[in-house]
Amino acid sequence: MLSLIVGVLSGCAAVLLDYAVETISHLLNGEFWAGSNYEWHLLVLPGVGMLVSLLLLKYVIKDNIGHGVTKVLLSISRNESRIKAHNSWSSLLTSSFTIGFGGSVGAEAPIVYTGAAIGSNIAQISGLSHKNITILLGCGAAGAVAGIFKAPLAGVLFTMEILLFNVSMKSMLPLLLSTISATVVSYIFRGDTPVFACTLTPFAMGNIPFYIFLGIGAGLFSLYFTNGTLWLEDKLSKFKNRFTKWAFCALGLGLLIFLFPQLYGQGYDSLNALLNGHEIAIEGKTVLSFLMKYPWGVPIFFCMVLFFKIIAMTLTNSGGGVGGTFGPTLFAGAILGFVMSRCFNLMGAVVPEQNFVLVGMAALMASVMQAPMTAIFLIAEISGGYQLLIPLIIASTIAFGTVRIFEKYSIYTKRIAQSGDLLTHDNDQAVMALMNTNSLIRDKYPRVLHDASLRELVEIASESDAAVIAVIDRKQRFQGMVDVTASRKYLFHPDKYPEMKVYNIMELAPDYIHYGERMESVMKKFDETQAWRLPVVDDDRKYLGFISKSRLLMAYRAELQAIVSED
Repeated sequence: MLSLIVGVLSGCAAVLLDYAVETISHLLNGEFWAGSNYEWHLLVLPGVGMLVSLLLLKYVIKDNIGHGVTKVLLSISRNESRIKAHNSWSSLLTSSFTIGFGGSVGAEAPIVYTGAAIGSNIAQISGLSHKNITILLGCGAAGAVAGIFKAPLAGVLFTMEILLFNVSMKSMLPLLLSTISATVVSYIFRGDTPVFACTLTPFAMGNIPFYIFLGIGAGLFSLYFTNGTLWLEDKLSKFKNRFTKWAFCALGLGLLIFLFPQLYGQGYDSLNALLNGHEIAIEGKTVLSFLMKYPWGVPIFFCMVLFFKIIAMTLTNSGGGVGGTFGPTLFAGAILGFVMSRCFNLMGAVVPEQNFVLVGMAALMASVMQAPMTAIFLIAEISGGYQLLIPLIIASTIAFGTVRIFEKYSIYTKRIAQSGDLLTHDNDQAVMALMNTNSLIRDKYPRVLHDASLRELVEIASESDAAVIAVIDRKQRFQGMVDVTASRKYLFHPDKYPEMKVYNIMELAPDYIHYGERMESVMKKFDETQAWRLPVVDDDRKYLGFISKSRLLMAYRAELQAIVSED
């Protein structure tokens, strides 16, 4: 029942976001700008939308909500799948302004974050367990994808391939209920026509070599897409003042969109034109329109669109806008398919360009997101292009295989994999990502000052059954430990009490665990030191407690059972 409710609400959120973006875009691009030689307003509008979003983030929401899919992954691994309540509306609101004003990003990642937040918060209000909170979070994300694309199967596959890597068969039922209910909601308000209805040519076996080349090209281009995006984000992060960064990004984005109007907004108008075999009219819309007069000028122009799309997308997100890489991946894949097919045709081959546009979308999505199943069935569902299932599979799997030679992680997971927060299909790695070091700390061990007498140590040891006593200084900083068993030769000799101090018999710790340290690092320290227990300290080396190997292994076993359990 809860998955149905989450699906309906996620579907409504998807419909609302789609309506908001279309309404704002229609109001801003009406007759007011008609009659101008060039679309000068494209220089300004995207920056204004980014500024509105930035102000909302800074003064109203007061939180960083960008990179929605990555944030969902982090909430699963770091925060027990708990997402803040404001994310149920904040991403929707800010992305509406960002995209409606022409920001060169997609609405899919914000709506996934919104849907996931809806599912997570409903589960928290209902008092569900961690595992069921995670399932409803996945239901919300799946429903959001299904609602925005009218693609129920793609919603389930997206959640399984990208978000929830260890979904049991019993968890499939709520996911399916959520995506179906969200799709029905979308049908009611947006009709049942596919999002990208297109005219396709029947698949021809003779075109298989060209689809193979397209898959390889998509896999190689995805390296630029992912690494170029992350590199540029790092460079732009050096701006310390938000408004200075906004001004720089707004100027750069405005210039790019002025030169290449196809970069305005999500670019789905251009995408629809290509899918139906129509030329994109740019005469009088850009100073580069002269390129259309030459046969090879068309692919050259769209190669530049392809290259600058990644820059425009990054400038939008870094400048204060809120949007995702999902939509730009589809757009860039379509342009890549068009450019490669046009080049094939100019060189003498005869291939259906609209087919390559569609297959290019799937191929680039499979390689950038490293989710081939999601790519294949999403593109088939949103276009009604099941007749191209064979080339969709060929190009997507080849693109995925190509990128995996060079890059292990997707654009969503590369950063969080470096911090050890990534959940994967590998149960061992998933368990370590889910385990919380701080929850394993035990402070049951008695403490003694390092300069205390042996008599004081004996008194403390006699009142405790702990095997180890922590040695600290007067500032509570950890100095060492006393193994009660190993120190018996001193403890039962009263004649030594007056002359010996604790520091004479204490042992130094073989290593320290720092508060909040990643579990992968903790496991490595236990392996290297072969210690049974290690002390935990904060940044000032103040003693917090011990983590024992037995407690760690018990927690590991419990987490592993939770992951693989079918109940």
